Amino acid sequence: MKLKRKAPELVLRSGRPAAVILDINEYQKILERLEDLEDLKTLKAMRSKPLTFKRLEDFLAEYTPSVSDPA
Repeated sequence: MKLKRKAPELVLRSGRPAAVILDINEYQKILERLEDLEDLKTLKAMRSKPLTFKRLEDFLAEYTPSVSDPA
């Protein structure tokens, strides 16, 4: 069953648009799209830098695992 989309409602203050009321599902879709755009921007920045690799021995020498005490 496909739900009918509610049109956004404008809230006016002194005759000028001041806010928008959106359906919660529509709002969540907008947030997801923004997060996707931020991820793509980060990925593009990461791809513009050259890849560097570390030898496993060097990584293990620097690595200090943190273990939480469950108590």
